[in-house]
Amino acid sequence: MGQHIQPAVVGATGYAGFELARLLFRHPRVKKPVLFTREGEDGGPARLDDVYPHISGNGASPLEPFRWQALLDKGVDVLFLATPHEISREWAPQALAQGIRVIDLSGAWRLATPEYREVYNFHDSNAAAADKLTAQAVYGIPELHRDELTDAALVANAGCYATSIILALAPLVRNGMVDLAHGVICDAKSGVSGAGKQPTQKTHFVEVAENLSAYSVFSHRHTGEILEQLGIAPDQLVFTPHLLPIPRGILSTIYVRLNSVMQAQQIEDVMRKFYSGSPWVRIFPAGKLPQIQYSLHTNYCDIGFALAPDGKRLVIVSCLDNLMKGAAGQAVQNMNLIFGWNEEEGLK
Repeated sequence: MGQHIQPAVVGATGYAGFELARLLFRHPRVKKPVLFTREGEDGGPARLDDVYPHISGNGASPLEPFRWQALLDKGVDVLFLATPHEISREWAPQALAQGIRVIDLSGAWRLATPEYREVYNFHDSNAAAADKLTAQAVYGIPELHRDELTDAALVANAGCYATSIILALAPLVRNGMVDLAHGVICDAKSGVSGAGKQPTQKTHFVEVAENLSAYSVFSHRHTGEILEQLGIAPDQLVFTPHLLPIPRGILSTIYVRLNSVMQAQQIEDVMRKFYSGSPWVRIFPAGKLPQIQYSLHTNYCDIGFALAPDGKRLVIVSCLDNLMKGAAGQAVQNMNLIFGWNEEEGLK
């Protein structure tokens, strides 16, 4: 591909879609993004700055109804789908058939295991073709799949909760340090924007303010991603998400037992070695724990830990911005890799 590519975003008026458009407007390697509403959504806002006035400094940001012909006429190289799962499931194959790469922010292509995918209740018109494309999709956590992302045609951007938990556990699990028979407990908390822009009774200000609630216990859609990417069994994981009364950010507190007695420095060394060359993961010194405020509005995933005096009980704390490293920022990081650019471009 050339020095500058033409991206397009469908669903730019959502929280993650807007963050994505904002990042692409300032990215040095891309042309001004083409912004589409979903097909058939006529009569909506004509410009993105009608919805988000603070983006007006980037110049005109017209929104137009999504049409395949318009996509082709504009010479789009990569299509970002910030759309509902079922729409991404339908549209990604059509884009790929026309030679357009796809980075999908939904859960449509994240899961290879049929049992885990059942939570989405997909109904594919061509099941065989969908299975083939699922096998080709690259799971979009660059720190784990950097080589596979190079020149990928379809990237399944990882879920926000899943990213925070997988990045925290991967160094230890992949090095055989965790006593999986004892189980892993993930207590994760997210700001309200993680539920999307469409208001519901549960995300209403009156329900969320001055409150903290657990939800989707043993049934959250990101559970399958955690199991699949870490290679652990369902009975080895308890994942409980909570809704925080804040706009954005995730803090995941993860409890594990180690297979053998270890020193804190050993654990820190393993994590730093695992993420050597990964600019968007920050490992905190032993005993120093990250907070949501440190990673807000950045693409960082911050990871810290505390080791019990017995050297076997370990608590890991992982923080990220659910709209950045958990969605739009990670999507841009993935784009950088598939086009052979430095993964920090456009994200500093």
